[in-house]
Amino acid sequence: MNQEESILFKITTPEDLRKLSPADLIKVSADLRQFIIDMVSINPGHLGASLGVIELTVALHYVFNTPYDKIIWDVGHQAYGHKILTGRRERFSTNRKYKGLSGFPKMSESEYDAFGTGHSSTSISAALGMAVAAKQKGEKRHVVAVIGDGAMTAGQAFEGLNNAGIAKSDIIVILNDNKIAIDPNVGALKEYLLDISTSNTYNRFRNKIWNLLGRFNKLGPDARTLAKQIEAGFKSTLLDRSNLFEGMNFRYFGPIDGHDVLHLVNVLEDLKRIPGPKLLHCLTIKGKGFRQAEENQTVFHSPGRFDKNTGIIYSSPGSGDIPAYQEVFGKTILELARHNEKVAGITPAMTTGSSLCIMMKEIPERTFDVGIAEQHAVTFSAGLATQGMIPYCNIYSSFIQRAYDQVIHDVALQNLHVVFCIDRGGLVGSDGATHHGFFDLVFMRSIPNMIVSAPMDGPELRNLLFTAQLEKNNSPFSIRYPRGSSMVADWERPFSEIPIGKSRVISEGNDIAVLSIGHPGNFVKAAAEKLSGEGISVAHWDMRFLAPLDREALHTVFRGFSRIITVEDGILRGGFGSAVIEFMCDNGYHAEVKRLGIPDYFVEQGTQEELIKECGFDAESIRVAILEMTGTRQDKQDKRQY
Repeated sequence: MNQEESILFKITTPEDLRKLSPADLIKVSADLRQFIIDMVSINPGHLGASLGVIELTVALHYVFNTPYDKIIWDVGHQAYGHKILTGRRERFSTNRKYKGLSGFPKMSESEYDAFGTGHSSTSISAALGMAVAAKQKGEKRHVVAVIGDGAMTAGQAFEGLNNAGIAKSDIIVILNDNKIAIDPNVGALKEYLLDISTSNTYNRFRNKIWNLLGRFNKLGPDARTLAKQIEAGFKSTLLDRSNLFEGMNFRYFGPIDGHDVLHLVNVLEDLKRIPGPKLLHCLTIKGKGFRQAEENQTVFHSPGRFDKNTGIIYSSPGSGDIPAYQEVFGKTILELARHNEKVAGITPAMTTGSSLCIMMKEIPERTFDVGIAEQHAVTFSAGLATQGMIPYCNIYSSFIQRAYDQVIHDVALQNLHVVFCIDRGGLVGSDGATHHGFFDLVFMRSIPNMIVSAPMDGPELRNLLFTAQLEKNNSPFSIRYPRGSSMVADWERPFSEIPIGKSRVISEGNDIAVLSIGHPGNFVKAAAEKLSGEGISVAHWDMRFLAPLDREALHTVFRGFSRIITVEDGILRGGFGSAVIEFMCDNGYHAEVKRLGIPDYFVEQGTQEELIKECGFDAESIRVAILEMTGTRQDKQDKRQY
């Protein structure tokens, strides 16, 4: 992009944008779209969602007096244009990088980020809170929530609409309807919105109604009331059904073209003058303006590095023939489902990311994408379990937080055989604090009846998935695993049952005992192998289970070692290391125990390697801890790497 010819590079803040003529906004939109394509092609991030709301982003900052007026971007995948227009263009090359910009809106990053959003469907509730506060303080502040049709399927979005409809606060909800979240949207709401957006009769009359309302609104309150009645009657008659949003006391406007920036400006100016809760239905195309992103929307949601001219995606350095944990899960659950007709797969809108799409392709009748609705996913799974099904409910670790009550009340309390496959456990990388999954070990281990496990590698994941569906293990069962390489190429081995609550010894040793759970066991293994060449003998247990703990193994450890290290990729406070110390205290043992894991703060974005090192449980940090604990380390500044 030629910076000298670009209007975008003359814009530092939205105040600069608002000085332009409306005609200039078309060029601004084109420049902003190209800038994002240029940047994301070399610095990977979320592409399609941001390209789909370029014109809407420009129109919002042009019409509203941000940051005094508030814009909340639901989820935040689509907020790149917003960030670039609000003073972060020069730093955008650091987006999602270690110590750089967050990939999502973040209040501490900019006053223009009205609310931190990384999980879906929170915008309407937050916007209502801001609008009510403004009203209480006598402030004439506009509050806008931008929410996608995928995020609108979640329960909290409807809770927010329901409350906002009776609160009568001046909020504007913009429904960004592009028919897709990450994977194609599912459910009745999708069909309802499709009816609205494709009704020829409705769309013929839409502009006439809009013009009629404009004339009525100039005549006073009584005329506006009559106009509202006429509008509602037209909408319900032409659509052959009542309008869902009007039924929740929202004024509904649309659908309109979300890529016509000049029309968007005019409509938003009109909506500013209409009191009460309003919903504007915008039709957009995810990936708009980049042909490959429009044609392959799921892949270009977050494509990695790609050629901005051809759209060819560059393959990232991988592990050769070693699959990711997600692939091991996807292929294994399909194999289990082929042999056990009770097995079902459930996910809240993450069929591709979780690899449940593999089973969905072959056995769609037992594979369920329930939309962005984690609470429903868990209780739906519970319902299946009451009828003898064995549901594998696959939810990312950071998202299962949203269904914690359902895990306790609907599954564990009733001791139902639901298998929770907790994906993205630990540090996920560049998505950052909103998406890291380091609380699940703590909150799952505290629930009665719950088996809590974590595999060290692909074969262990495969065997845990097999073990979980055995009839004798008919209680709630959680298996958590990280994003990324499963460490073993030849993972497709015959199934082998893993005894519940039993660990395995990875290496024998005499100098120190290291206990690990899950994937970090690989870091311990590497450190132990390195130390063996330095004359230090490390005994390493892969504990496999956090609940129940292998008490027999722990008795062996505490009887044989006075120095013990625990390693986990979860929050240290209340996690695996804490469970080991509890065992020590409860059984009267005395030992020096050092815990390695995620410290007591919200870890930001970066590569997984950078963040694991920051948290101090990479192989080198483990090696250093062992040297310090055994008293054999001479140079405390030793920085040798693997």
